[in-house]
Amino acid sequence: MSLLVIGTVAFDAIETPFGKTDKIIGGAATYISVSASYFRKNINLVSVVGEDFPTQTIEMLQSKGISTEGLQIKQGEKTFFWSGRYHEDMNSRDTLDTQLNVLADFNPIIPEAYQDCEFLMLGNLSPSVQQQVIKGLRNRPKLIVMDTMNFWMDIALPELTETIGMVDVLTVNDAEARQLTGEYSLIKAARKILAMGPKYLIIKKGEHGALLFHGDNVFYAPALPLEDVFDPTGAGDTFAGGFIGYLSSTRDISFESMKRAVIYGSAMASFCVEKFGLERIQNLSQGELEERLQQFVDLVQFEITLV
Repeated sequence: MSLLVIGTVAFDAIETPFGKTDKIIGGAATYISVSASYFRKNINLVSVVGEDFPTQTIEMLQSKGISTEGLQIKQGEKTFFWSGRYHEDMNSRDTLDTQLNVLADFNPIIPEAYQDCEFLMLGNLSPSVQQQVIKGLRNRPKLIVMDTMNFWMDIALPELTETIGMVDVLTVNDAEARQLTGEYSLIKAARKILAMGPKYLIIKKGEHGALLFHGDNVFYAPALPLEDVFDPTGAGDTFAGGFIGYLSSTRDISFESMKRAVIYGSAMASFCVEKFGLERIQNLSQGELEERLQQFVDLVQFEITLV
């Protein structure tokens, strides 16, 4: 059974305190799919690009077991483009340019071959498009994971709230969780979000790790202290790809499995930030991944004797 990924495939231009890039490959669905490919094959991608998108990148995706049958290529049009500059702390950024291009009227078309998906990852898109995808599937997937952002909270809150009620797992960052609920306490915010419908909530806290909520259960995964952080772009999507890639490879969606998936997602995200764009996560070895996972285990493993 397959994993279906919906989201943007794009161009980015990034500037950080450590350097800048020209136009490079980005987009939520790109990071999610590449990250997930380390845990499973049979990944189906639905997105849209313009005729300016490089064929070699499509071939790279295909080489990783990612089907691009659902990738629409619009002749005579340009690919979605985003440009941003990160501040010194690497947690905040300014958007310098956004060109929606083909994304402005994106209508996700799900090929017949994708209809059997068991796991669905909804990358950051408008809530109406995310709903359209869910309703466009003949059968409800075993697990639906959804990412969103503050922009949709600002302009489409009713549709966003409705969409959140249709999914199993929601991923947001801490600022978004607070904006969505009006609660500063993340515990209180999580309680309100879970009441909207999802069974699980992941709150990403960047360099401070991630929190997983399910009912009254809370799990915390730290972020790995890294010597070099060049570019946080795509780290959240890479996390999501590792998370759903691992879950879909095991087909176990218990809370215990979710906890392990958060660690796998965190490990993938820790690679992403070490270079610009896809550069670091495009050609990881199994040995590198296993070593990084062990570093996460070593970070939190300890023995204690309670008196």
